[in-house]
Amino acid sequence: MKRLFLFVLIIGLHFCYAQPRATTENYVKDALEAKAKLEEVSLLKNISLTNIGPAIMSGRVVDLAVNEADPTEFYVAYASGGLWHTKDNGISFTPIMDNAPTQNIGDIAVHWASHTIWVGTGENNASRSSYAGIGVLKSTDNGATWENMGLKDSHHIGRIVIDPDNPDTVIVGATGHLYSANEERGIYKTIDGGKTWTKTLYVNAESGVIDVAVDPKNFKTQYAATWQKDRKAWNFIGNGSGSAIYKSLDAGSTWNKITLEGSGFPASEGVGRIGLAVFNDSIVYAILDNQERRAKALKKVVDGDKLTKDDFKTMNKRTLLGLDNKRLNTFLKTNGFQEKYRAENVKALVRDGLVEPVDLAKYLEDVNSLLFDTPVKGAEVYKSTDAGATWSKTHEDYIDDLFYSYGYYFAQIAVDPSDSERIYLAGVPLIRSTDGGKTFESISKENVHSDHHALWINPKKPGHLINGNDGGVNITYTDGDVWMKNNQPSVGQFYAINVDNEEPYNVYGGLQDNGVWKAPHTTKINNGWQSSGKNPWEMLMGGDGMQVQIDSRNSDIVFTGFQFGNYYRIDLATGKRNPIQPKHELGESPYRFNWQTPILLSPHNQDILYLGSNKLHRSMDQGTTWQSISEDVTHGGKKGNVAYGTITTISESPFTFGLLYVGTDDGLIHVSKDGGHSWTNVANPLPKKLWVTEVAASKHKKSRVYATLNGYRWDNFVPYAYVSEDYGVSWKNIVEDLPASPINALVEDPSNENLLFIGTDNGLYASLDRGNSWHSMQNGMPNVAVHDLVIQKRDQHLLVGTHGRSIYKADIGFLQEVDFDLDREKLHVFKLENIKHSGRWGNSWSSWGTPNTPGLDVNFYTNTADTFQAKVSTKDGITISQANLEAIKGFNVLHFDVAFDKEGKKAYLQKNKTTLTEANNGKTYLPKGAYVLEVSGNGSKQTKEFKIE
Repeated sequence: MKRLFLFVLIIGLHFCYAQPRATTENYVKDALEAKAKLEEVSLLKNISLTNIGPAIMSGRVVDLAVNEADPTEFYVAYASGGLWHTKDNGISFTPIMDNAPTQNIGDIAVHWASHTIWVGTGENNASRSSYAGIGVLKSTDNGATWENMGLKDSHHIGRIVIDPDNPDTVIVGATGHLYSANEERGIYKTIDGGKTWTKTLYVNAESGVIDVAVDPKNFKTQYAATWQKDRKAWNFIGNGSGSAIYKSLDAGSTWNKITLEGSGFPASEGVGRIGLAVFNDSIVYAILDNQERRAKALKKVVDGDKLTKDDFKTMNKRTLLGLDNKRLNTFLKTNGFQEKYRAENVKALVRDGLVEPVDLAKYLEDVNSLLFDTPVKGAEVYKSTDAGATWSKTHEDYIDDLFYSYGYYFAQIAVDPSDSERIYLAGVPLIRSTDGGKTFESISKENVHSDHHALWINPKKPGHLINGNDGGVNITYTDGDVWMKNNQPSVGQFYAINVDNEEPYNVYGGLQDNGVWKAPHTTKINNGWQSSGKNPWEMLMGGDGMQVQIDSRNSDIVFTGFQFGNYYRIDLATGKRNPIQPKHELGESPYRFNWQTPILLSPHNQDILYLGSNKLHRSMDQGTTWQSISEDVTHGGKKGNVAYGTITTISESPFTFGLLYVGTDDGLIHVSKDGGHSWTNVANPLPKKLWVTEVAASKHKKSRVYATLNGYRWDNFVPYAYVSEDYGVSWKNIVEDLPASPINALVEDPSNENLLFIGTDNGLYASLDRGNSWHSMQNGMPNVAVHDLVIQKRDQHLLVGTHGRSIYKADIGFLQEVDFDLDREKLHVFKLENIKHSGRWGNSWSSWGTPNTPGLDVNFYTNTADTFQAKVSTKDGITISQANLEAIKGFNVLHFDVAFDKEGKKAYLQKNKTTLTEANNGKTYLPKGAYVLEVSGNGSKQTKEFKIE
C-alpha cells in the first residue's frame, strides 16, 4: 500500500502544475550520483556490450580543436558521441570521454602548452535531439579523468575560449536551457581554473551566449553573440531583441552592446543566431540568421504562367472554374495531389460546393511544409573594419540555399588568418568567398556531407581545412577542391533500429541526417572494406532515416523512409521503391506527421501495415491503399511551426488481431479492442503533456501493456514508465529506483516475462523482476542516449540503438533463463553452448598473422561476492584446466580458452596414449569430445557439460 500511495501522491503533485517543470541542478546532480552508485553495485555490470558500428557515415560534429604546431593532432567533439583524439591526421581516433558522466558536447577548447582540455557539455545547436549537458568538464591528463568545474544548470554551452598565456583564465558562453527559461546563461569568467566563476554578461532568462570570438593577437579584445530563442515541442522561435553582439576590452570582465540602432547591424526582433570571426584588431565578420520577412515580390500573372499554391489563397470560384485544364493539371501533378484529383474532378467538387479554391492551397500547407516555405531574409554576412563600431552587409543579393529555414542549426563563419578577404560560411553546404563576402561558391564535394558546424583553417598553410559536419570529419589541402573523409569512430545517431530473421540476421536502422542502413549483426568494424570495395553497412535511402519494418516472409521487402512520414516500400532485390505515405482528402485538414513517424507491420499478417499521423492509418496491401481507422487521437495540435499533436508509437497485441495501442507526443494513449472501430483514452491517470515514447503490448499476457513517457521537451528529466494489467484502465509506476533521465525505449523479453530493458537519455538498464528493481547495464558502452531497443528472439541478442555511439549487441540468452530467487541463489551456472572444433585454433595463415583463438563463456550467478574455482574435466575424470575467479555479487563471466593448462596436459597424456599438437601460439587446445565444467564457491557447487564437436 505504501508503494501505491507514493505513486498516487507523485501523480497528484504533478497534476498541480500547468506544465511539466524543468528539473533543477540538484536533481540532475543527485541523478548522476545515483547512477554511479547503481553501476557500482549492479548485478549486470559484467555483461558486456559489443559495438557493431556503423562508422562509415559517422555522426554530427559540433567542434574541433587542432594543434597548430602539429595539425596531425586534433580533437573532434561529437554532439552526442563524446570527444575523440587523433595523432595521425584522422586515420585513427581514440575516445577520451568514455568515463565521463555524459557524451553530450557543445564546444571544446584546448590549452596545448599544458594539454588542458575544457569541454562544454550540452550541444550548442538547438535541434530536436540536442541533448542537455551537466556543465563544464576539465581534464589535465588527456581524458583519463574529468572534473566537473561547475555551470551545471547551463544545459548547453555555446563557446569556450582560453587565455593562451594563462590557462586558468577561461571564458564560457552559456546558451542556457533549450526548452525553458533559466538564469544560468550568458558569459562566465574564471581566473582560477574553474574553481570560481563570475557572470559578466547577462541579457535575460531566454537569451544566452552562442559564440565568443577573440582578437588573435590580443586576448583582452573579445566579441560575444547573444541569442534569444524559445523552443517548444510545437514551435520554435529563434530570434528576438535579446540577440545582439557585445564587445569587451578587458578579457571578458565587462561588456558593451555594439549592435545598436544606427550601427549598420540589424537591431530588430528578427535578429536570430549570430556567428563571429575576428581577423585582427579592426576587421570583424558576423553571420546572421535574419528572421525578418522578405519584401514580397509582385507577380505579374499572365495566361500560361505556372500556378502556385498562393494563387489559390485569393482565387474565387469563377476564376478556378475558368482555368485551363492543362494548366490546372500541371499544378496538381507537380504538387503531388492524389491521382483522383485532376482538373475535371476538382472543378466538379468546386462547382458542387464541396471544396473551395483555397482548399487547394491548404492541401499543400501543414507545419512540415511551412518549415521550407518561410520567406525570411535568412543568412546575411556583415563586416566591420572599425572593431565593431559600424557594420555593413557584404553582399547585395540573398544568400539562398545555405540555411533554408534552419538558421538556428548553423551560423558559423570563419576567416582565413592569412587573408582577410577569404571567408567561409557553414550551412547546409560549405561555401567560400574570396572577395570579403561579396560573392560565394560552394566547396562541398561528393564525399562531403551536408550540414556543417565546425571549420579549422591552418594559419600556416593556406588551403588546409578540417571540417566537421553531420557526417563526420573531412580534410582538404586544396581549399576544398579535393576532400578526404575521416570517419573511423562509431558515432552514429540512431533514431530507430530493427532486425530480420536471416542467418546471420541483419540489423537495420535510421539515423539523424544519415539515412537508413543495413548490415549483418556479425559485422566487424575495421578497414577491410576499403580493399574489398564494399562496406558491410549498406545504405538503403537518405534523409533523416526513420523506423524500419521488414517483411518476415521476405526480408527483401522493407518499409522505411525519412522525416515527417515520407515512407516507402522497398524491394531490395529489384531496387524498386514505392511511396506509401497516406494522403488526406481535398477539403480535409492535412495529416500531421511526427518527425519520427511510427510504422508497424502487423504480427498477425505481414500484408497489414499501420502508420500514424494524428490518426492511425491501416493498409491491407502493404501500403498501396490506406484507411484511417481512428479519428484524431491527439489533443488536436497547436499553432506553431513544428508538427505536433501526432502519433509517436504504435503497438498491436500478439494475442489478438486489432488489439491496438497508440501514444502521442502530447501525452495521450488510446486503446482499441476492435481493430480501430472504437478507441478509449487510457492516459488520464498518467502525468500530463508528456511525449509518449513507447507503448508496448505484452508478449506474455493479453491485458498487459507498458508505456514510457518523456519530459525532455520541457527540460524535465524525470523517468516515467508504467505497466497496466487491465488494458490501461489502471497503471503502476515501475521505475521508482531508476536514476533520473528521460526514457526513450522499453522492450519486454519475448521468453522471460520478468526481463525488461529500458533505454534513457543517459544509458541502459535492465530489470529481472518486471520493474520492481533496475540494474545498470553499461559494460562496454559509455553514458550515451539510448533511442531504441530490439531483441532478436532466435539468437537471444539485445540490440541497443544509441543516439551518438551507433549500435551495441549483448547476448542475453542466460538472462532469459533466470527463474530463481536472486537473493537466495548461492550459485547458478547457466547452460553451456557446444562449440565447433577447428584445426586452426592458435594458428594463423602465416607467421605474421594473428592466431585464431577460440573461447567458451561460462556465465554464472551468485548472491555473494566470493572467490570461485572453475575446473574442466574429461568425462572420465581427468582435470585438464583449473582457474580461480573473483566474482561479484551478481552475474559473472568466466572466459575459458578451451586449452589445457600445464598440469592438465600432463595428466591427460599420462592416461591417454596419444599425441597432442601444440599450436603456434604455444597453447595446446582440447580435442573433440565431451567435457564437464565444475564451478564451486560461496558454499555451493554446480557442474555443466559441453561438447567440442
